[in-house]
Amino acid sequence: MTPPRKLRLFLGSNVLTGGIVSPWGLDKATLSLCAAKVCKLVLAEVVRDEVEQNLLLHAERKKTALDADRLIEDYRRLIQLTDPELIPYPDEQLVQSGRHLIQHASDVPVLLSAIAGKPDWLLTHNTKHFTKTVAKKTSLRISTPADFFRELASLFR
Repeated sequence: MTPPRKLRLFLGSNVLTGGIVSPWGLDKATLSLCAAKVCKLVLAEVVRDEVEQNLLLHAERKKTALDADRLIEDYRRLIQLTDPELIPYPDEQLVQSGRHLIQHASDVPVLLSAIAGKPDWLLTHNTKHFTKTVAKKTSLRISTPADFFRELASLFR
């Protein structure tokens, strides 16, 4: 008997960063699903780089070096536990040709990486940029972590 296929989750940098720096919440719950290998983390290199920049900023704001070190270690442990599927940066020509897909140019590489990763869900808090129109254009299922968990909960009713 074949085990059921894991849900593939492409996480925006705000969800990843939030899950790492917050003591609890749906962002952290999403990361826990990936760390427990219930879901598969699909991680774009462009998102990874943004998260690492965000974490360095958070680490600088920590009161002690120990807090900063713990934050970076939590991130390393997350990557180790989730064993993400890495999606490389899209090439520049593809970024230029995909510019029509989303309003903000800085979001194009993230969106193209998500398309390439073929996730079941793209989870982000940036629904101002990653809109329903973008979802229709790309056939991606774009949602917030809260909506994702509501959808999961509906399967148990």
